[in-house]
Amino acid sequence: MGRTAGRTPQDTRRALLDAAADVVRARGIHASLDEIARFAGVSKGGLIYHFASKDELILELARDQLAAFQASIDAALDPSDTAPGRLTRAYIRAALTPAQDDVTLRESLALVVQLMTLPAVAELARADAEQMDAALAADGLPPELLALVVAAADGMSTAPLWGASTQTPAHRRLAQQLVYLTRHPHLWETLTP
Repeated sequence: MGRTAGRTPQDTRRALLDAAADVVRARGIHASLDEIARFAGVSKGGLIYHFASKDELILELARDQLAAFQASIDAALDPSDTAPGRLTRAYIRAALTPAQDDVTLRESLALVVQLMTLPAVAELARADAEQMDAALAADGLPPELLALVVAAADGMSTAPLWGASTQTPAHRRLAQQLVYLTRHPHLWETLTP
């Protein structure tokens, strides 16, 4: 199968990443390059033209997932917010106000779980987490408050893995309360022993 008419190399690369995500979600991390190529509508040679190996494809898929979350944080930054905790508030909004429904979010989380079984992806994610932790630590909030709100946001964002919804009024209220705490860190001091 040759190049699909009208598809740019960037379009083909995107189709391959999307196909890899779908196939890995459905078949697991051991899905073959043949399956991914077929799902993307390209030949295996076309896939290898863009990604020299399955490892390269999987690492790029992981980078793509990490970049998508970073883009959601960037989109959640409030340009008028210049107070300490600005990045943390964007992180909370990105983690707890997903643009996806619960089923799509559960599928995205399942993909990340599959990808994280590979040591190279786990290392990539660890390095990304270190960068995010450093950026959040420089955001101007007390370290204990930062740890609390980030842990709460991270935990709440995985609710669909356990069958819970991220679309409930209680979930939205808790997200608002976490943001509120970042705007009023003095309240945190009254809660700590």
